Amino acid sequence: MPSAFQFQCHFVLIFLAASRGETRYLEVRDAGEDEPFLLLSEDLKRELSAGQIYRRSLRCIDMLSIEGQFTFTADQPQLHCATFFIGEPEELITIDYNFVNIDCQGGDFLKVFDGWILKGEKFPSSLDHPLPTSQRYVDFCESGNIQRSIRSSQNVAMIFFRIHQPGNGFTVTVKKNANLFPCNVISQTPSGRFTMVIPHQHRNCSFSIIYPVVIKISDLILGHLNGLFLKKPSAGCAGVGDFVELLGGTGLDPSKMFPLADLCHSFHGSAQMKIGCDNTVLRMVSSGKHINRVTFEYHQLDLQETENRKENSIEEFCFPSI
Repeated sequence: MPSAFQFQCHFVLIFLAASRGETRYLEVRDAGEDEPFLLLSEDLKRELSAGQIYRRSLRCIDMLSIEGQFTFTADQPQLHCATFFIGEPEELITIDYNFVNIDCQGGDFLKVFDGWILKGEKFPSSLDHPLPTSQRYVDFCESGNIQRSIRSSQNVAMIFFRIHQPGNGFTVTVKKNANLFPCNVISQTPSGRFTMVIPHQHRNCSFSIIYPVVIKISDLILGHLNGLFLKKPSAGCAGVGDFVELLGGTGLDPSKMFPLADLCHSFHGSAQMKIGCDNTVLRMVSSGKHINRVTFEYHQLDLQETENRKENSIEEFCFPSI
């Protein structure tokens, strides 16, 4: 059975269907294998290619993956609402307030968070984000006209809001900007290929895949000798300034996930791992002394693959959860 984390994530992701035109609902993984991210409808493709701005209303709980102008108008008191934004790995998200009509003195609020929060867990984690947690929130009721445009630090952001009075609401415009060196990323799909580069920067970067996956690392450049080490209490990459670790868990925050394997040294070849956890994260820790780079590909793990081991696979994890 899917965990509560998987159900909540997939529940959020189904709203992409509405933002991409035709609606078709996702079934949880036990009931079917439908992809949660749907292709744009032909009508919407033609509209966007013609240079028109995509517009639609927001739901109390919603998710957006495309640019456009979006309006929320309360038809009743809405006390626990959130909109999740996601882009491609190489994109940043800008949220502009066009119109806001809320009663801040009456308990309404409208806040932007730089990242995602789900069940109290954050992505990116506090260890991986360039700003302290307090600075990742932008509260309209506090900033007002001072900051009407907010840009994310990665390919995900969110707004959460409370509106008591029917008829009140807001309008935002969502735009996407190129990110030359993507760092923290949530994958839109259960399969793909990605190269993460950290050019002489002292920072940590996490790539999150909210699916059980097979992940294969084909190239790692850290400026060290070859090596691959499974996590053990007395082993790992302690004391090494630059390394990649694989994490698995049931939540969103990489800092609260279980460390599965460390890759401390450069190699060219293939290292494959099957991870049956609800969430899989590849995390690169960089001292800033090197240009670090890792290339990997991944695809959703199915039950048949748990029975087929390959020679270049290292230990499998989390299979009781799938």
